[in-house]
Amino acid sequence: MKVLVTGASGMVGRNLSKYLEGKGIGVIPTDLSGWEVSGNLLDRDFVFNRLASLDFDAVIHLAAITEIKKTIEDPRLCFEVNCVGTLNLLELAHRKKVKRIIAASSANVFGAPKSNPVSESAPFDPRVPYDYSKVICENMAMSYFKTKGLPVSLTRSWLLFGEFDQPSRATIRFIRACLKGEPLTLFNSGRDTTSPSHAVNYAKLALSIIDKEAAVGQAFNFGGERPVTVRELAETVKGLTDSKSELILAPPRSELESEPQVSYPSIEKVRSLLGYSHEMTLEQGLKRTIDWVKAQP
Repeated sequence: MKVLVTGASGMVGRNLSKYLEGKGIGVIPTDLSGWEVSGNLLDRDFVFNRLASLDFDAVIHLAAITEIKKTIEDPRLCFEVNCVGTLNLLELAHRKKVKRIIAASSANVFGAPKSNPVSESAPFDPRVPYDYSKVICENMAMSYFKTKGLPVSLTRSWLLFGEFDQPSRATIRFIRACLKGEPLTLFNSGRDTTSPSHAVNYAKLALSIIDKEAAVGQAFNFGGERPVTVRELAETVKGLTDSKSELILAPPRSELESEPQVSYPSIEKVRSLLGYSHEMTLEQGLKRTIDWVKAQP
């Protein structure tokens, strides 16, 4: 089997590609640059000629603008890249008659959920352009499933972390600060709650989706094995690094953040429909990421 992975330069893409290759699966990584097959998914020639000339059985579409601030500053670019890029990949997958295309959505489609854990049937409540772009992408994907019979599956992930993560992301920031003994500032006293999981767990989920016919036409909420507050995450990193970093419990950055954001998924569907179980626990994933950070120059 060969899998085309878009957004392969990102943290999830790198961990996913490495995981699939470890399972003996051929991976064709692509992104804007840095790979043998590189190009812009808005470029029809690149998509419908260059990518179309390749042999692959499945597509895992991760490519997107994910930086919230950037999508607010330039919503047009957000919708072009995230939505038109996805539309091109859906059409490519249809023409190639792939076994499966996984379109990565986001927990952000649910906004600030009214109740937890968040099930797949919870109402959407997008807030910023990035959130809206993912709602649009989900609808486009399902339209291809319903009208063209394209074997689509959707994934909505909560906080994913791992090797190759961006320095600005919370988990990597915590790790680096703890290794240096620097203080950790936790706004809103670290009361925000999510469901962190190492990207390898997502990679295992993706492989399960490709393998299981029951996944076709389905959306899957995904996160770690338990909800965790930002403070608990910081304390866990501090303990695993044996750090003396001080946790500074700061007030909210704005009035809008005074009420803590609490959002974590129900993963009952991935367990019952796909027989999924996590590859590694939160602590195992953090330890692996810590070791990777230590090994960096």
